[in-house]
Amino acid sequence: MRVFYAVIVLILFVFCCANYAVHCRAHGPIERKNYDALGSPGGPFSHAVKYGNVLYLSGMTAYGTKAQGKSMAEQAGEIWNKIRIVAKAEGKDLDSLIKVTMYITDFGQAEEVREELSRQYNGKFPASSLLEVGKLFSSEVNIEIEAVLGL
Repeated sequence: MRVFYAVIVLILFVFCCANYAVHCRAHGPIERKNYDALGSPGGPFSHAVKYGNVLYLSGMTAYGTKAQGKSMAEQAGEIWNKIRIVAKAEGKDLDSLIKVTMYITDFGQAEEVREELSRQYNGKFPASSLLEVGKLFSSEVNIEIEAVLGL
């Protein structure tokens, strides 16, 4: 009976190892990326993480830019410039956006943000979520945008 269980465990182990190898070959390793044009990340995180043909961008803000402390629409424009820099570095543009999540501090300014989005998307709309939050990490930041790009 022990031999039977040992054989079963061995078969499961081999199956799991083979499945993992196929998965890694199909998707590749996880690659953490930073972009010189964006400066150093402002904390213990990467600008983006690439897994397979998908690039997950950390939340971006206008902190440290000329739009810091300005209107939500101006900050959104600056953030889109950052996202565009990342997309270009990967040989893509905003047409490659899969999903966007936006965190704003005042839903009363949502219409301005939507107008800015319409200018950025050129009619190719990604999946999107818009959430109002109590505050972000700085009182001079009123919007944060996360994005997912297809590569």
